[in-house]
Amino acid sequence: MDKLLYGVAYYDEYMPVERLDKDVAMMKKAGINVVRIGESTWSTFEPHEGVFDFTHLDRVMDAMHGAGISVILGTPTYAVPTWMVKSHPEVMVTTDKGRAMYGPRQVMDITSPAYLFYAERAIRQMMEHCASHPAVIGVQIDNETKAYGTAGRNAQEKFVKFLRDEFTLVLSDNPELYDNMPDAFKGVSEDDILDYINYEFGFDYWSNRINAWEDFPDVRGTINGSLRAEFSKFQRMLVTDFLSWQAEIVREYLSDDQFVTHNTDYNWIGSSWGINGETDACDNAEVLDIVGTDIYHDTQDKLTGMQIAFGGDVARSLKRDNYYVLETQAQGFPGWLPYDGQLRLQAYSHLASGADMVEYWHWHSLHNSFETYWKGVLSHDFKENGTYRDVCRVGGEWAKIGSKLMHLKKKNKVAILVSQESLSGLLSFPIDEDGKKGYNEVLMPIYDVLYRMNAECDFMWPQQIERITDYDLVIIPAMYCASDEVLSRIRSYVKDGGNVFMTFKSAFCDEHVKVYSDEAPHALSEVFGISYSHFSWGSGVSLRSGKFTVTDENGSVRDFMELLYPEGAETLAYYEHPSFGRYAAITRNRYGAGSATYLGCGVSEDVLRQVLDDTLMNAGISINADERFPLIHRKGTNSDGRTIHYYFNYSGQELKVKSGISGEELFSGKGLLEGQEFVLGAWDLAIIEE
Repeated sequence: MDKLLYGVAYYDEYMPVERLDKDVAMMKKAGINVVRIGESTWSTFEPHEGVFDFTHLDRVMDAMHGAGISVILGTPTYAVPTWMVKSHPEVMVTTDKGRAMYGPRQVMDITSPAYLFYAERAIRQMMEHCASHPAVIGVQIDNETKAYGTAGRNAQEKFVKFLRDEFTLVLSDNPELYDNMPDAFKGVSEDDILDYINYEFGFDYWSNRINAWEDFPDVRGTINGSLRAEFSKFQRMLVTDFLSWQAEIVREYLSDDQFVTHNTDYNWIGSSWGINGETDACDNAEVLDIVGTDIYHDTQDKLTGMQIAFGGDVARSLKRDNYYVLETQAQGFPGWLPYDGQLRLQAYSHLASGADMVEYWHWHSLHNSFETYWKGVLSHDFKENGTYRDVCRVGGEWAKIGSKLMHLKKKNKVAILVSQESLSGLLSFPIDEDGKKGYNEVLMPIYDVLYRMNAECDFMWPQQIERITDYDLVIIPAMYCASDEVLSRIRSYVKDGGNVFMTFKSAFCDEHVKVYSDEAPHALSEVFGISYSHFSWGSGVSLRSGKFTVTDENGSVRDFMELLYPEGAETLAYYEHPSFGRYAAITRNRYGAGSATYLGCGVSEDVLRQVLDDTLMNAGISINADERFPLIHRKGTNSDGRTIHYYFNYSGQELKVKSGISGEELFSGKGLLEGQEFVLGAWDLAIIEE
């Protein structure tokens, strides 16, 4: 696209009154240049089986095209119509809680042959009717797709076949894996593949051994962490296959200048927070032309911008390219109503991570049903309001300076290596005594500290491990499950001069959640210069350190601790405890030409900040100590090859800022010299083109 896209989701089907022309006029005034339509209302487009009516889509596409507003079509497959469920009740998903009841969205079984038949027909009808319309620039396939916990008969049968195929391939490529098994495990089951799975997953425990494929039990009852994690992996694969299937159908109808995208979302704890364990965004990105994402974040006094940056950094890293924010809030929940200036601040924060589109869910507030109080740009009275006026301001600014802000590229020195397998594995083995904390509770505090320090970073997945050499520092949080291949690549990276920061609960299990039987951390003990065999909850334990400032207030160990034996590593912090005081808590080791820092326990935000600050310095990465939250400084190179600097004030108080560079401030058009001071008002920003 040759312009920034600024848009809304629009639902003519939900309108209580006729106002399409008024809405289009208000959108034009606000600078809205794209709308997403169609993804939510299958039952309107196909009110009876095989009877299609695209009146609403036609009206909207024609009106938008007449106003010069582009359209993204959404395939309507994430909420099924009543007639389908009546005729084919088997389309409803069966989970570990039983069969779902009709009513909510995303309660269908994406493996159901009946569902897939009707979904394909609906997609093809929509594409045949709409794809060639001149307003349509692309298609969003489905909506925030997951497997929805599917574990019914279809899923169970497919999973057993998946296991058989996967491990047949594994053993054919690596016959030594079978040869290295103890002889007592060989020839017991009906074939070698089952023997290996029984051995690798530890199925002899509690008589869970499977000696014939037809005896494979319902996975919903398993107590085996390896099998549960493998089923989660299989469910994520179903999502990728489903999206790939839709993308192939859609592309039959699209021209070369129309794109396919999907709105992946994140883990949800009241808002977007952490990696989503129900879908593999890295694998899904392979089937898309442009990565799309939904980012919903805290606002008002809780607004920090961290969730916007996190979601954007993840989305950008998937293809190492720009991405579309297909959903974010305008007003949203009552507690999200933005303060003056916040909506504008939020919109530019998306751009600062590399977004080429910001699209609000949604244009108008709904007058009925479940999301009545998840408010859009307009409130229920459809009148201009503060949110709309803020949208107008952003739209007007983007019309003037948007060409300088689009296609922002980043060259970061830091990457975070994330692991879906570890997220799944730690669901069975939490990191806290109460059993409530897992992978994201390790990942997100690290990202938050980096964000507040203005240490920008990319993300990387094990599938992309070859990228590791692109970075000066790789941060590895709680990589509980890791293959020898990935660990070997990390080892070589450090030996050749790379720097690694790894946390507790890493390199402990293989990719099938089988605990390695050598010293921990497996394959990396020499790299980190440590080993350990004991771990415990951290209650009542503190830290002591000659390197970091540790006090009674910040020095408590949080949740989990590993008792580290230094074996060549420098100890940066010990445990303060009568029994555990002889063990190291934080270490650093030189290995080859690189260095490896290990955090053996959960720590406070303040200690984590000190450790990461020191680790960045050790890796030769300099950051400006005077630029810390609530001042957020993010940068990148625009399509003209010019460096763009965003300065954000994430607070309700005025900030005085010293410019780190010379350039033009784009809003005012005034020049700034390096070292020159300028003022950011509450929830305000400045953009400097270097």
